[in-house]
Amino acid sequence: MSETFVATSETLIDAPVERVWSVITDAEATKEFMFGTDVDTDWVVGNPIVWRGTWEGKDYEDRGEILEFDPDHRLVTTHFSPLTSQPDVPENYHTLTWTVKKHNEGSHLTLTQDNNASAEEAEHSESMWNNVVADVKKIAERD
Repeated sequence: MSETFVATSETLIDAPVERVWSVITDAEATKEFMFGTDVDTDWVVGNPIVWRGTWEGKDYEDRGEILEFDPDHRLVTTHFSPLTSQPDVPENYHTLTWTVKKHNEGSHLTLTQDNNASAEEAEHSESMWNNVVADVKKIAERD
């Protein structure tokens, strides 16, 4: 089995875990923190999740499945993007894990993405997720 690399992004947020969770799972907030993406899911384990949008002039429809949904604590989905030009096969899916934990009066948010083929790919993914996590923080703290 070949080695895979994990991208990790985390931050402290001056908002309760319930607020952070509501941002992560709200369609309007998702559109704001995920580069204008529309998310479509019912958040039921085993059901699909679809992200639609336009990236650098190309329409896309990323897809995955809800693997875990533990409100206010943990969300785990698979994720595949046709923009990678890779075949749509299970070994080309990533697992995205959002974890929210109470930290003092606020929250600690961690987002990981597994199944990166190289350290460079993981670093690139981490850079993108750092922007996403920073935007989740801004949204959660502003209201």
